[in-house]
Amino acid sequence: MAQFDKPLSAGDAARRPVNPSINAHILDLARELGINLSQTVDSFLTAKIQRRYWERWNDDNRDAIDAYNARIAQEGLPLTRYRGF
Repeated sequence: MAQFDKPLSAGDAARRPVNPSINAHILDLARELGINLSQTVDSFLTAKIQRRYWERWNDDNRDAIDAYNARIAQEGLPLTRYRGF
């Protein structure tokens, strides 16, 4: 699985041309409204990738997360006695 060594940003990477098919009506409206398609696709795709990455990370680590949560439920938080609130 890919790692996020640094935060994803649409503006700091090399660009590569692609040829997506987009609903013609939506494309016309976007152009009419002055929406930058490349920037918009970069932003939405970046957000979707980050969401999917963390969904997969949670799924891959579900057993460890469940074991940790069960331990905390049974034993409590490790430093609870030192909390001032």
